[in-house]
Amino acid sequence: MLQVGRFNRLKVVKEVPFGLYLESSKGEILLPKKYIPQNTKVGDELNVFIYTDSEDRLIATTLIPKAEVGDFACLEVVQVTPFGSFLDWGLEKDLFVPLKEQHRKMLLGNKYVVKVVLDQRTERVIGVGKIGAFIEKNYIDLEENDEVQLFVYEETDLGYMCIINAKYVGILYRNEVFKPLAVGENIIGYIKKIREDQKIDLSLRKVGFRGVQHEQQIILDKLEKSDGFLPYNDDSSPEDIKRVFQMSKKTFKQLIGNLYKQKVITIAQDGIRLANNK
Repeated sequence: MLQVGRFNRLKVVKEVPFGLYLESSKGEILLPKKYIPQNTKVGDELNVFIYTDSEDRLIATTLIPKAEVGDFACLEVVQVTPFGSFLDWGLEKDLFVPLKEQHRKMLLGNKYVVKVVLDQRTERVIGVGKIGAFIEKNYIDLEENDEVQLFVYEETDLGYMCIINAKYVGILYRNEVFKPLAVGENIIGYIKKIREDQKIDLSLRKVGFRGVQHEQQIILDKLEKSDGFLPYNDDSSPEDIKRVFQMSKKTFKQLIGNLYKQKVITIAQDGIRLANNK
């Protein structure tokens, strides 16, 4: 079955001066000449993306879009009309977001998060800015400390709102994020807490010390690059620790304490040293 808005593997059945025709369950589909891979011939199978052209005809391309049907994506508005906006998604024909499907009116040059969907009535691939319609709110099939895929879709005063596994919504609190994040970014995260009101708190590391233990290597790597000494210890400011190690002072103290117990480092008034550093 042909999947519009996705990649499909289709057989070449006819060559014409302006391209190739590919066999599909919905009839023959044109692959324009400019997208034909070198040395392709009748009988070959090609992996092509299927969508509709400006005349609403199914068409194939070997270009790779920034998102397929079912994906969330952060895309830039390249044209605004009275009926909706067009977003750049990497193809010759831009992605249309109807005015009624916009969470807020889209402005030229700005980027917005949309869900790419197939309009079953027209078979057009469109974007939908009202992403709440695609979020599960009642039944959450997750557990604390689960590793999940996060898509950052909004930055707020509290932190970063994320779509979890393309299904749920949760928040990464700003004071627990120690590296730059951008709207539209895909990252790995963890379920920190599922509250009674079904809201989800997220973390970029597993809950508990085991979740930060791997970050010991960050400290050890920096020590190695600094001839075995770093001028930071329990008395260093939280701002310095965040700037240098991209972690909280609490985490830093846990880690150097553990490294000290393992006799990997020594801790002094002027900083920390590798234990074998003379």
